[in-house]
Amino acid sequence: MATPAKKYIPYYRVSTVKQGQSGLGLEAQRAAVHRFAAGQGQLGEEFVEVESGKRNHRPQLAAAMAEARRVGGTLLIAKLDRLSRNAGFIFALRDSGVDFVCCDMPDANTLTVGLFAVIAQHERETISKRTREALTAKKARGARLGTPANLTVDARQHGLHVRQQNAREHQANKQASRVATLLQAQGYNLTQIARELNEAGYRTRRGKAFHLATVRRLLVRAAAVSSGP
Repeated sequence: MATPAKKYIPYYRVSTVKQGQSGLGLEAQRAAVHRFAAGQGQLGEEFVEVESGKRNHRPQLAAAMAEARRVGGTLLIAKLDRLSRNAGFIFALRDSGVDFVCCDMPDANTLTVGLFAVIAQHERETISKRTREALTAKKARGARLGTPANLTVDARQHGLHVRQQNAREHQANKQASRVATLLQAQGYNLTQIARELNEAGYRTRRGKAFHLATVRRLLVRAAAVSSGP
């Protein structure tokens, strides 16, 4: 009797919305995953996360893990650093009971995965420390940090427009907008909508929990989009 093919659940992460929309980074990860699974397993539903590696709120990763548990499959990641550079987060995933494998380190055990995670976190902290020290030294020499042109009224208005456009185009915000609009139509107030969004795992574009004011802005943008040309 033939042994059933191993089931893999692909998980991809890209750092920006633009990168996710353009396919840069994402296609390379898909190619690595397909090469790895070819001839040795079957790929199931894929999950794509768009956010910074510093943030450990990962609704798509949680969904991928739940799917892997449901089908008895293995979480498949192109590269270890696609998970996170936070060692504690890697260890929590390792101890969650969900099998996972990284295409770039298929033979890694729990010890090597932990070591690589610690090294990656140290690298991120070192880069951040060096950046702060360089800016402090520059400021001490009397340099004016920032770009004066960015302080004009026109520049601030442009920045506000870009932030608003990013919020409208952010995929998670689009989903949250639809959910919030439906809840509002059912009679939920802003506080209740915020609670429902947070409990469902949605976050604002900046990775924050929703509250009354952010829900109000979400609904205003949704209304503007639906009434637009």
